Amino acid sequence: MVRSGIDNITVLGSTGSVGVQALAVAEARGFKITALAAGSNASLLERQARKYRPKAVAIADKTAYPALKQSLADTDIAVLAGADSVCEVGAMPCGRAVNAVVGIAGLRPTLAALESGNSVALANKESLVAGGELVMSRGVLGESIFPIDSEHSAIWQCMQSSAREDVKGIILTASGGPFYGMRRDDLQNVTTQQALKHPNWDMGAKITTDCATLMNKGLEYIEAMRLFGLTHEQIEIVVHRQSIVHSAVQYNDGAVIAQLGVPDMRQAIQYALTFPRRLPVTGKHLSLTDYGSLTFAKPDLDTFICLSACLLAAKKGGLYPCIANGANEQAVSLFLSGKIGFLEIGELVMAAVEDLKIDGGCTLDAVEAADRAAREFVLTKLRSCVHSSKARNDGGFTAVPR
Repeated sequence: MVRSGIDNITVLGSTGSVGVQALAVAEARGFKITALAAGSNASLLERQARKYRPKAVAIADKTAYPALKQSLADTDIAVLAGADSVCEVGAMPCGRAVNAVVGIAGLRPTLAALESGNSVALANKESLVAGGELVMSRGVLGESIFPIDSEHSAIWQCMQSSAREDVKGIILTASGGPFYGMRRDDLQNVTTQQALKHPNWDMGAKITTDCATLMNKGLEYIEAMRLFGLTHEQIEIVVHRQSIVHSAVQYNDGAVIAQLGVPDMRQAIQYALTFPRRLPVTGKHLSLTDYGSLTFAKPDLDTFICLSACLLAAKKGGLYPCIANGANEQAVSLFLSGKIGFLEIGELVMAAVEDLKIDGGCTLDAVEAADRAAREFVLTKLRSCVHSSKARNDGGFTAVPR
């Protein structure tokens, strides 16, 4: 089968939405699977291991290890456990490591894969948001780093036809999420079920929540700065409800080149694995007449504070993007477990970016320290608000009074 020059891939985050799709693309294209890694879904990881017969599998959740080890005892597949094991399998020699891990947990595996000489097909945006300088000092776009996010894949594809110095800026599109057009008063009582109903994409709980708050677009804004070497002034975020224009590049001569396609991650995944070839992919192809019209609008920065917080973090620079990401990861976890309301996610993230004082260069230790500081800030703010609420005996609280 004709494809790129790689034969084997490793998939990190194999049990998540992008990981599952990456395995389907790899199977269709005839790639062999070197290794798999997952967070805690041992049952699906076992099924994947039996189907694809990798050399090794890793499960980050150590409590899931005994059962997984026992279930694969009749195979010759090595079974590893713990966060370090994800890095270990990511560093195993392969053609390309797909990093579909969710959150800053994907940073160390990205670095491990690159440092081992593997190229990386990158869906883990937090690697670039929190540690972009570390990642880009170890890899080169289009040579050892291949973006999987549909927006960044689109930008990368649009940039291939012209010289980098001819780029004026980029248009980063956003679906607007399930609450587009709503104001803060409309979002006071949003449930997790409502937040997890994305209009166009099928993703995991954390990323879908990020799309509902527009945090995901804020992370992608910072990711684009890192990946393409842009300033924050060169990026315009545009709400495009149909998710057909995945993003566009503006050139100095006034031309705007966009990449279009149906909302399907498989095209971006396959292109990251088969570059520079464009091979057939199963699924629906785009028909513009089926859509009839495409719309574009500015984002509501007053309602969707997470996006505003990311824009501020990008302007402040340094470790502040890491602060925004860490605060968001902690706040989303609290929201999904029912401990805070939907609007409080953005309030907590903005408070962390505004109030935390953080110094230090972009070292791995500094990045991880900033991440811990942001998470502790959120938890401390939550504890103080709960305490104040109990003192008032009003039965509720606002995480960050504004």
